[in-house]
Amino acid sequence: MGSFSIWHWLIVLVVFALLFGGRGKISSVMGDAAKGIRAFRDGLKNEEAEEAKPEVVKTIPEREKDEVRS
Repeated sequence: MGSFSIWHWLIVLVVFALLFGGRGKISSVMGDAAKGIRAFRDGLKNEEAEEAKPEVVKTIPEREKDEVRS
């Protein structure tokens, strides 16, 4: 009862192989998550930069308004 049987060790080995085997699935998932976070931050920076720009409003002096109306 105190030790693991061969079946326990096989299950642990299979889980370990699924998590860390192959091309490093966990590292690729974490890399994709980091790219997503970076893209989100860049999107927020671009949005803030656009909001910070004041809109230029051109006004026409009264004299020119009268000329345009005539």
